[in-house]
Amino acid sequence: MTDKRCTRNDNLAWVAGSDAPEKRTVNLGFIALSDAASLIVAATQGFAQPYGLTLNLKRQTSWAALRDKLLSGELDAAHSLYGQIYGIHLGLGSAPTAMAILMGLCQNGQAINLSEQLRRAGVTRAEELATHVRQHGARLTFAQTFPTGTHAMWLYYWLAAHGINPLEDVNTVVVPPAQMVQHLRAGRIDGFCAGGPWGALAVDEKQGFTLATSQMIWPDHPEKVLGCTRAFVEQYPNTARALTMAVLEASRFIDANDENKRSTAQLICASEYLDAPLSVIQPRFLGHYEDGLGHAWRDSHPLRFFADGQATMPWLSDGIWFMTQFRRWGLLRDNPDYLGVARQIHQLALYRDAAEALGIAVPDQAMRSSTLVDGRIWDGSDPASYADSFAIHARHSPTASLPL
Repeated sequence: MTDKRCTRNDNLAWVAGSDAPEKRTVNLGFIALSDAASLIVAATQGFAQPYGLTLNLKRQTSWAALRDKLLSGELDAAHSLYGQIYGIHLGLGSAPTAMAILMGLCQNGQAINLSEQLRRAGVTRAEELATHVRQHGARLTFAQTFPTGTHAMWLYYWLAAHGINPLEDVNTVVVPPAQMVQHLRAGRIDGFCAGGPWGALAVDEKQGFTLATSQMIWPDHPEKVLGCTRAFVEQYPNTARALTMAVLEASRFIDANDENKRSTAQLICASEYLDAPLSVIQPRFLGHYEDGLGHAWRDSHPLRFFADGQATMPWLSDGIWFMTQFRRWGLLRDNPDYLGVARQIHQLALYRDAAEALGIAVPDQAMRSSTLVDGRIWDGSDPASYADSFAIHARHSPTASLPL
């Protein structure tokens, strides 16, 4: 992959004088997933140097390991699950630590896969899965990647939308993304929700099929973010801004055209990054899907890294949605100050400074409206009522419903 970035001359002003990054070497954590691409590109293709930064990529084996290293300071910032940053901030599964979201890293691109055993049992649609659970009393086991993470929330929301209580009708376990296909092959799980390329790999190796994509649940949904502790932002504000600018430029580069997406897919398939075949990364990276059931399509809501700033904008309503689901599934005892917490975490002023310096439009409002798979409209306007409105929700004691 050659360096095709377009560096603006006025960007160089950011590395001089009082705007110079206080910390010039940044340890950046990531998980082996396709949606870590903007960090990998920023670190390896010359996007950080104009801002006076060196980005050291540190691949992590699990989201729990990534969390622990963020909190210990071994990592300065990381490719993070949206809900994970909120969970840490709220003290769900770890001591509460003030956290920060610098920008969104992507939208869409995750998948729910089921096993070949279920396919052979005639379960190839959501309705058939619900019938299978009801008729057979099957305690199926589904894997997600982190209890407060995006994949847990997509899986639970999708199951509940089809009448399956994820806390009572099935079992759920936590499995690192890169181990999903191995667990499926060994028969330890009946399905999983994870990011690419692992859903495509299950299809390629005939170990399962894709029953739903996350964009079917919520078109252009929030997914990964550039996360760090608030202490990092407060101690190194110029570094945080410079890092955000470098990753924004890398995100814009990837989404510019299919040629850039192909070259990025070629880059990230390497052993030090995803260590996965290009053949299972590139198609879905470009929005080309095959589900393993004979269906192929060009997705209208593919994995997006920039989308004219829509994917990178740290929408307050996106973060608030995850808290409504924490409340729904018993992780929060009471309704929090939804908007207040989101404003603490999202570094909107920093993002605006970085984006505007790069000529990226920033919306006047930090809320957006979306329609999810069950027809519900989410716009962030009344989160407490939204959280309390679901027929399927946690029935057990608060904070005891999900394993942390």
